Amino acid sequence: MTHIQPRKRIARVEGILPAPESSHAIRVAIDEALKCKETGEEKTILFGLTGTGYFDMVAYEKFHDGKMSDYIPTDEDLAKGFAGIPAIDL
Repeated sequence: MTHIQPRKRIARVEGILPAPESSHAIRVAIDEALKCKETGEEKTILFGLTGTGYFDMVAYEKFHDGKMSDYIPTDEDLAKGFAGIPAIDL
């Protein structure tokens, strides 16, 4: 069987686009189902499909196309971001 990424498989079969963090659970469920298919064991397989349904689709597309890279912000980058947070008197 050709390996298909879990999110792509669920998107094709179920018509939904799972959140990336669900991939591990989906992969294990698929692997377990394939084992049952090989052994003939009948089993109910349950996994958690998480996410809100709100996606940054541009980022998601970049991830799937292998065009996303890790970026570690510098201390200067962080300082700029923190400077934009309003001060709150408690």
